Amino acid sequence: MTPDELLRIYDDEVRGAFPRRLPPGWTAEQDGPLTRCLTGREGFAWLTSPADPLSESELRALVDRTVAFYREHGTWFEWKILDHDRPDLPPLLRDAGAETEPHEALVLGEARTLASEVVLPDGIEVRQVAERPDLERIAAMESEVWGEDWAWMADDLESRLHAAEPIHVFVAEDVSADGLVVSAAWLAPMAGTRVAGLWGGSTLAAYRGRGIYRALVATRARRALELGYELLQVDASDDSRPILERLGLHVIGGTQPYIIGR
Repeated sequence: MTPDELLRIYDDEVRGAFPRRLPPGWTAEQDGPLTRCLTGREGFAWLTSPADPLSESELRALVDRTVAFYREHGTWFEWKILDHDRPDLPPLLRDAGAETEPHEALVLGEARTLASEVVLPDGIEVRQVAERPDLERIAAMESEVWGEDWAWMADDLESRLHAAEPIHVFVAEDVSADGLVVSAAWLAPMAGTRVAGLWGGSTLAAYRGRGIYRALVATRARRALELGYELLQVDASDDSRPILERLGLHVIGGTQPYIIGR
């Protein structure tokens, strides 16, 4: 598939179908092309259908209503912007006080290109997990990677494991260090689409550059094919994007969070 074809699939099946497959515990309302969500921790909004029919004043009013909505609910929110969204939207968000977080590449491709043999460095094992103690170990690892409290992740992963279309969570452990969780990642099937998401993949600094992320990608790609998902999607950091491109996926665009009220 070409990048243009993959982008059309993303817009139709991933973005367009999002209001019908909310994560557990999320609530949403639709305001024209925009889906506004409350996640239990903060807000999340993005255009799930084209905003091209809106006039400039209508788009500004949509931004104003969204800012007011989250202010009324007493929470900050992320507005997820894609590179091919309307170019006049980001300035309106900045005018509303938004700050940006790092830009990520929007990566999509065929699962079979990633479903290679899983090769791990000596002393590292990959295991699928679903029990609470393992989820708490993942949250502790993420807290160390990001330098802030990610204890909430254990609850988030647990809820997604019990969803109608559950995620599949994998950890990489150092067996020589009492099974220390050194990396974790999960496969998120998107019900009603051909696409599954590759989320997570954070790795402790001392274990990077050893092929662990690549092994977790291959593990999840193999599982995706077993479940009947032929395409994989990643919002890729600058660290993971080159690996995914070398493995055969395509950068089809980009995404950037705009944060308001935090």
